[in-house]
Order: sequence, then structure tokens, then C-alpha cells
Amino acid sequence: MCGPFKSLQGILRLLEMIFSGAALVLVLFRGGMISPWGIWCEFVWVFCFLIPLLIVVAEALKIHVLLVAFLPDWADLTCGLTMICALMVASASTVYAASYACFHCVLSILCVTMSLAATAAFLVDAILQKLKCPNGYLSRLRGVLRFTEAFVACHLLTAATSYFLYVNWYYRPAGMMWALLVFAVCLLANLVVILFNLVTLLRSLLPLGWLECMYNFVAVLLYLSATILWSVYGYWRYVQPADSWHFCRSCSLRDLHMVTAGALFNLLLYTLDLVMAIKAR
Repeated sequence: MCGPFKSLQGILRLLEMIFSGAALVLVLFRGGMISPWGIWCEFVWVFCFLIPLLIVVAEALKIHVLLVAFLPDWADLTCGLTMICALMVASASTVYAASYACFHCVLSILCVTMSLAATAAFLVDAILQKLKCPNGYLSRLRGVLRFTEAFVACHLLTAATSYFLYVNWYYRPAGMMWALLVFAVCLLANLVVILFNLVTLLRSLLPLGWLECMYNFVAVLLYLSATILWSVYGYWRYVQPADSWHFCRSCSLRDLHMVTAGALFNLLLYTLDLVMAIKAR
């Protein structure tokens, strides 16, 4: 190998791009996706193709050297992004295999195989980078918690969107709409918090310690209300007569369970984040 791909890390990034791109191309050959879960998988493979590509280009052209004033810890950023990609492509592999793969679907089997290969490449890359001990925000537990909360929120929005595809079009209770709003707002807020922790100039503008404590406290209350309202309205609706439902009763129940479990999981993550933020003060 030559150029940016002559080292082991460069080869791993090349494999990440090849396998992620191959999974995307194979699923596009299979046909267009209209299911929220299929669209999520396509988004993940595009994201996991672009991230190593952008890192390789930035390092080959020495662009990351020019960003030192804004992003002082490039190793932490690349390690964190690689861990995020490993988590996301693992979820896409699982979701696609559970939803679309079958023993006689050759393209789907190849797609899952490529996605699993990309997962392995990202995982090895993340472990090797972590062994070099990057000590920035994304590499520590607080950063891992923050991007895990955002990742779970993406799954919550996908599952909730899928749920509403399988119920009557007019069934949009205020409690469930509130839960969707909470998931979306907390996702955007998490991205802003991550950005402020990464960019030096932004971090110096605000007292992030106290603001994160306040945000985590509000997020815990919001997720508590969202979990309760989603469960009450969702399961109350489920026990209604079957003739008021559309065609896929099991699909709606699956998505209902996933949103409930995911909201509870994120509630626990935000609670843990709040405890850690208070102890750090």
C-alpha cells in the first residue's frame, strides 16, 4: 500500500470505506428503502464511509494541523468518531439482518456480510487508537455517555416513526407527540454540548460544568415524562379492538417496545450523567 494507506491504521480506514461503501451499494441495488429502519441503515453506511474518508483526506493534506486552535486534540476526535462509527455500523448490521435478510436473499446476505466486516474494521481501529491513550472528551466516560445518548435518541426517533406507519393515520396523541419532541430536542442539545466540549473557543465562552448539570437535570425530567406518556398512550392504544389497526400489528408492537425500552435506557444514561456531573463539581 502507498500514500495514506501504508500504515496499519491507514489500511483499516481503507477497509472501513470499502466495506461501508459496498454495503450501501448492495442495498441500493436491492431497491429503494421506504422503511425508517432501512433509511437509518443507509444513513449509517453513508456516515461510516464519509468519516474515515474525511479523516484520511485531512491527515494527508495536513488540514488537521491548521485546526489545532479549534480542535486541539485530533487523536481524541478521530478515536471518538471511530468508536461512534463502530457502534452505528454494528446497529445497522443488526437491524438490517433482522428486518431484511433471508436465506435466499443473496444481496441482503452480502450486504449484512459487508456491514459486519465494516463493524470489525471499525472495532479494531477503535481499540488500537484507544490503546494509544487519547485522553480527550470523546475518549473519556463523559463523552462516551454523551454520544451514546445521542445514538439511542436516533434509534428512538426511527422506531417511533416506524410505529406511526402501522397505526391509523389520525392516531397522533399529544402524549406521544411530546415524547417525539423530547427525543428530538435532547438529541440536538447533545450535539451542541459535544461541539462546545470539543471546540476550544466555544468551551471558553460558557461555564460548561454548571450548564451540563442543569441540562442533565432537565433532560432527566423530560425523559421521565416522555417514557411515562409514551407507555400510557402506546399500550392503552394497543389493547383496543384489532379492527382499528392497520396491517402489521406485530411491527407496531415491536416498535412500541423498542421506544419504551430505549427511553428507559436513555433515562438511566442521563441520570448517570447527572450524578457524574454533580460529582465533578
